[in-house]
Amino acid sequence: MNNSPYFSEELNMLRDQIRRFIEKEVVPNGEAWEEAGKVPRDVFTKMGQLGILGMRYPEAYGGSGLDTMASVVLAEELGRCTFGGFSADALVHTDMASPHLANVGTPEQLARWMPSITSGEKVCAVAVTEAGAGSDVAGMRTRAVQDGDDWVLNGTKMFITNGVYGDLFFVAAKTDLEAKGSRGVTIFAVEKGTPGFTVGKRLNKTGWLCSDTAELIFDNVRVPSENILGEVNKGFYAIMKNFQNERTVLGAMAMGEAAKAIELTLEYVKNRPAFGGVLWDKQAIRQRLSERSAQVEAGRQLTYHAAWMDAQGMDCVKEVSMVKAYCGDLVNKVLYDCVQFHGGMGYMRETPVERMSRDARIQAIGGGATEVMLEEIAKRL
Repeated sequence: MNNSPYFSEELNMLRDQIRRFIEKEVVPNGEAWEEAGKVPRDVFTKMGQLGILGMRYPEAYGGSGLDTMASVVLAEELGRCTFGGFSADALVHTDMASPHLANVGTPEQLARWMPSITSGEKVCAVAVTEAGAGSDVAGMRTRAVQDGDDWVLNGTKMFITNGVYGDLFFVAAKTDLEAKGSRGVTIFAVEKGTPGFTVGKRLNKTGWLCSDTAELIFDNVRVPSENILGEVNKGFYAIMKNFQNERTVLGAMAMGEAAKAIELTLEYVKNRPAFGGVLWDKQAIRQRLSERSAQVEAGRQLTYHAAWMDAQGMDCVKEVSMVKAYCGDLVNKVLYDCVQFHGGMGYMRETPVERMSRDARIQAIGGGATEVMLEEIAKRL
């Protein structure tokens, strides 16, 4: 149970439910998923049956009507599972892709897609990033031109989580070719199997091995106007709005990973014989793990506060940027130390901290690189 004032009894019960699911369904199977390079689809439907995929959405669409704090609970517990690829797949579905539909979808669009998203029948992804436009969303080159009642989409997206096995993609494209910078971007809902929409290649990554990541190619893809999400040429603002949620959950995920890594390392150093005692007897190790534990707790509380601000509808761009910058860097520092204190075993694939150290590296890059986040903070100081 979390005794933080930010947590209600309902959220603590939710945490227990998610942790039980992870212990039963994820921990025993994660290694096989890493080898296969994908998460089985029935895992999503099981999560849907428990209500985990629709926590933030109205009950009418299979949701629970909870707020940002529920996403933080989910992300933190997913981080603790030690399989970052699974965590990424799930959080992209719940907190990075589907919010685009939830936030601006028409009643018809919500009725068409949301029930299958919350049930896990359809896995969704968000396609904004390109090879030359990551954190710099304004630099995207994918285009969509209106042709009668349709829009014709052309371009390539890169580093798309759930890109290979996803069903529904929320794709950002330039629709006003004369507009400068971030203006003139529109979001389209594109379903798998649409003619001209293909997976260019599956990407081979350092970490997150059980998460499928792909290059997507759009070659004269015809998308009906009814698949536009929100207003034409206003998509950039929707992307920026959801970045606050995305970055908050990534911070929570990172702190879940860091806390679990410290737990695993404490167990190891308290039992590993060394120099007539155990590693825990060494002051340098005790103090470093104590320091990292304090930093992780600080990161968690910062994340909770930013999530609470978001749930209250407050302007929290500065705080969320702090979460993303601080937690994304900290989890890497924690995992570096945890591998170090495991010694040779920390470099072995059979040790969870080895996998976690590879998975953690992306936390300072994806969802907004640390340097970009620091600039967002600087603007508001």
